[in-house]
Amino acid sequence: MHNDHFSRHAQQVLTVAHGRDPSSDPSIARSWLRCLEDYHLDPAQTIAPTVLEHGRLLESRERLQQVLQIAGSEMNSLHQQLSGAGHAVLLTDARGVILNCVTAPSERRIFERAGLWLGADWSEACEGTNGIGTCLVERQSLTIHRDEHFRGRHTGLTCSASPVFDPHGELLAVLDVSSAREAVSRQSQFHTMALVNLSAKMIESCYFLRHFEHHWLLRFHLQAESVGLFSEGLLAFDGEGRICAVNQSALNLLGQGRGGLLGQPVEAFFECSLDQLLGRASANATASWPLRTRDGRHLFAALRGQARSQPAPLLKPEPARPRLPGIYLGDPALQNDFRKALRVFERDVPLLINGETGSGKEAFAKAVHQASQRADEAFVALNCAAIPESLIESELFGYRGGSFTGARKEGMQGKLQQADGGTLFLDEIGDMPLALQTRLLRVLEDRMVVPLGGEPQAVNVRIISATHRDLLGRVQDGSFREDLYYRLNGLEVALPPLRERSDRPQLLDFLLAEESAGQSVSLEPAARQALLAFAWPGNVRQMRTVLRTLVALCDDGRVGLEDLPALLRQAPAHKVTELPLDDAERQTLLAALERQHWHMTQTAEHLGVSRNTLYRKLRKHRITRLAGV
Repeated sequence: MHNDHFSRHAQQVLTVAHGRDPSSDPSIARSWLRCLEDYHLDPAQTIAPTVLEHGRLLESRERLQQVLQIAGSEMNSLHQQLSGAGHAVLLTDARGVILNCVTAPSERRIFERAGLWLGADWSEACEGTNGIGTCLVERQSLTIHRDEHFRGRHTGLTCSASPVFDPHGELLAVLDVSSAREAVSRQSQFHTMALVNLSAKMIESCYFLRHFEHHWLLRFHLQAESVGLFSEGLLAFDGEGRICAVNQSALNLLGQGRGGLLGQPVEAFFECSLDQLLGRASANATASWPLRTRDGRHLFAALRGQARSQPAPLLKPEPARPRLPGIYLGDPALQNDFRKALRVFERDVPLLINGETGSGKEAFAKAVHQASQRADEAFVALNCAAIPESLIESELFGYRGGSFTGARKEGMQGKLQQADGGTLFLDEIGDMPLALQTRLLRVLEDRMVVPLGGEPQAVNVRIISATHRDLLGRVQDGSFREDLYYRLNGLEVALPPLRERSDRPQLLDFLLAEESAGQSVSLEPAARQALLAFAWPGNVRQMRTVLRTLVALCDDGRVGLEDLPALLRQAPAHKVTELPLDDAERQTLLAALERQHWHMTQTAEHLGVSRNTLYRKLRKHRITRLAGV
C-alpha cells in the first residue's frame, strides 16, 4: 500500500515538475523542479531526515542563543493559541536545522516519526519541498499541504512557515507550525498562517530591540497607538547620529531602500536636529510624540536612550479625548468584548464585528469610537450592501471634478477622506466587490487613498468592519480576499443575538427610556413579560422599532398586553414550550465539554458547530468553567 502511494506521488511530481499539469501551483512546481534538477532527489525515497550530531546541534543553538531565548515564550504562546493538540511549533536556523520544538508531550513520538527531531535538517536540498526548506528558498511565508511535499514520506504533514529576518535584512531563522493530522484542510491553515506570521514579526522586533540594546533606538509609526507594536518602524543609530540598522517596517514608512539609509545621519531624514531628537529620549520610550520626515510624512515616534537635555518642542501634542461610550452593555460577556475591542482599537488593530442583522453592530462600533482617543473626530459609516456596485467605488474613494460623465464639477470626498483622523465603519463588508477589496487592501497597507482621476493623498483612519456573513466561508469560495480578511480581522467580536443576551430586561428599559425621550411611559407586567419572552428575529433593531411604535400610540402613559402586535402577544406560550429544549441543550453542552475536557475547539468540532456559535451558546446558558476544573 505504501509503495503504491509513493509511486503515485512520484509520478505526480514528475508530471507537475515538467509542466504537464497546467492546473498546479507554480511555486510548488518550481520547487519540485529544483528538487529534481538541482538537488537530484528521489520523491519515492523513504530514508529519514539527516540529524546533526549532538555536539554540532549544541553549537548551532549557541550561535542563535539570543533568538532561542526570545522565541521560546512566543512559541509556547503560539502553541496555546492553536489549542495545542495536533500541532508542533518549530524554530530552525537559516540552514533549516530544527533548534527548538514545542508540542504536547503525548504527541512528541508522532512528530518524531514524521522526522521532526531536534537537529534534523529540513532544508529543501535535503528533504525536498516542505514548509521550512521552501520558505528558506522563497524567503516568504507559505503553507505546504500534504501532497504538495516532494517526498512521499512527508505527505502526511501540513506545514505553515514564516521567515525571521535580522536587523540587516538577512534570513535569521524560520518559524514553522506542522500538523500530522489527516483532517487538516488547506483552508483551515489560513488562521494558522496568520498566527505564524504575527509570531515571526514579534520575534524579529524583540531581537532587533535586544540586538541594539546599547544604541539609540527610534521607534515610529503613522499612528501614535501603533508605536510599540510589531508593525512599528525600528531605526538604530550610534552616538554620532549615524544609522546602523532599520527593519522592513521602517523602510516602508520612510519610503527608502536599506542602502540609502545605512551610515547616513539620522537628522537627514527627519525634520529636527540631532540635539532635539536626543532631548526626546527616555529609558523606556513609552510615550510617543509627533515627528515629521524631510519629505513631509507625519509620524509618531519614541526614542529609547538616556535624554541629554530637556526635550525641545517638535509639534504640539494632541489633547486627550473623552471616553463616553453610548451603548447599553449589561451582558457580562458583551462588556468583556467591549473592553477588549477598545484596547486593541486604541492600538490601531482593526476590528471585525460579526452578528445577526439588527444585533447592534454599528452601535457597538460607534461606542468603541466614542470611548476612544478619537471621540472628537469623525465617525463615518458605509453600508457596502446598500450601495450599488457601480457607485461604491466613488463613495469609498471619492473623485476629482470632471473625472467621469456626471461627476460634480467640484469633485467629491470619499468616505475614507471624510473619516481622516477618525473612524471608518464598513458595514456588511462581506458584500464588497472583489475589485474594491484589492483597492481597500492597498489603502490599509499604504495609508494612501487615490480618488478617481486624482492624486494619492495620505489618510489617518481606523477601520471597523462588520458582517452577518461567514467571511471565512467567502474566502474559501473565492468571493472575499484572504489577505484582506486577515488584515481586517485583527480582533473578531461576535455580538450575541438579542434572544441570547443575559441583560434583556435592562436593555428593554434602556431602549424604552431612549424612545420615550422624557415622556412617562411604563409597561404593564403582562406586556413586559411578552416583550421579554419574544424571540426577536430582528434583534435590537426590531425591539427598538416596536417600542418606538408603542410610545407613539401610547395615550395614558401605560402599555398593556392588548397594545402589543399580535405576534408578540403569542410569545409567552411559545416561551414555555421552549424551556425543556433549552434545558436539554444546556445539558448536552455540559456533557460535551466534560468529554472533551473543556477543550473548546474539540468541543465545537464534536458538536459540528463553529467556535463562535459554541461561545454564544455558553453565554446563552451562562455556562462558565469553574476554577480548578
